[in-house]
Amino acid sequence: MLRTVITGTGSYIPEAIVSNDDFIKNKFYSEDGNIIESPSHEIIKKFEDITGISERRYVSEELMASDLGYIAAKKAIEDANIDPETLDQIIVAHNYGDVAYNSVQTDAVPALASRIKQKLGIINPSCIAYDILFGCPGWLQGVIHSDAFFKAGIARKILVIGAEALSRVIDPYDRDSMIFSDGAGATVLEYVETHSDSGIIASAVQSHCVQEANYINFGESYRPDSDPSIRYIKMKGRKVYEYAIKNVPLAMKYCVEKSEVDVRAIKKIFIHQANEKMDEGIIKMFYRLYGIKDIPNNIMPMNIHKNGNSSVATIPTLFDYVKHGWMDDHELKEGDIIMFASVGAGMNINAATYRM
Repeated sequence: MLRTVITGTGSYIPEAIVSNDDFIKNKFYSEDGNIIESPSHEIIKKFEDITGISERRYVSEELMASDLGYIAAKKAIEDANIDPETLDQIIVAHNYGDVAYNSVQTDAVPALASRIKQKLGIINPSCIAYDILFGCPGWLQGVIHSDAFFKAGIARKILVIGAEALSRVIDPYDRDSMIFSDGAGATVLEYVETHSDSGIIASAVQSHCVQEANYINFGESYRPDSDPSIRYIKMKGRKVYEYAIKNVPLAMKYCVEKSEVDVRAIKKIFIHQANEKMDEGIIKMFYRLYGIKDIPNNIMPMNIHKNGNSSVATIPTLFDYVKHGWMDDHELKEGDIIMFASVGAGMNINAATYRM
């Protein structure tokens, strides 16, 4: 049986560590432009209690998102042991393109995929390189796209990358800026004959774009006297949380139903590393939909505590680490059924089940 199989993975986590203590001197403002009077250490302590984030990684000055994506892609290609000239497509998920250090402009022309194809030295003109903008679920959407292209007979081998340098678009006067980080993850997917039923089983995707469209957007700094022409990533945290807790478990359940697998057979759930409390809430609500009160032990790997939220990169970097045995207490074996799930700007949700 022909199935969509992940044959190689790679990731790049920047070396520069930014701890919560590095924000102690920041002055934070609310969305309405009023200064938050609470001491910074109290704001940061509450932030860590909610998000679980104590550290995050920022890219070095000379690198941009496409550089991170290239490094992760090269590792994935080596892991898959393929000739990059045989790739049919390169799909790059991101949100802000390349933003140079100390710049205020996002740059996505040419596409990041084109830049990464150039860096990889791929000459084959039939290797189509393009970007997708789908919020934090972008990498997973690229995987879902690949599965559809394979089944349509359009491609047999695709490189999907999620790369982001959010440290370049954060407002230092916004508490939510502490959530975001940088990184890249990449996967090689191939449409191959498999006798073990490994590969993608099913997927589900949703977009809610009426009241929800601007829950995550690009907006002015919260500091009243800041330059209004400069924009930063903005998030209505409470709205995003409530939306995710309500809608992501339903999409995950729909995906499981399409898969025709027993929810108890799922060994790991790789969920977008957005916020520890939110992710835990999503998993809890997901199992409640099945009448299961006790969440299976060790079901959800997490790296948000040290890596922060790198948007499109969180799932592929996390999966790469677990797949290669680089995370304590988590391992994957042949035949294991796992789930990927994400939520982000749009607002968009996706999920996929996969057999190792």
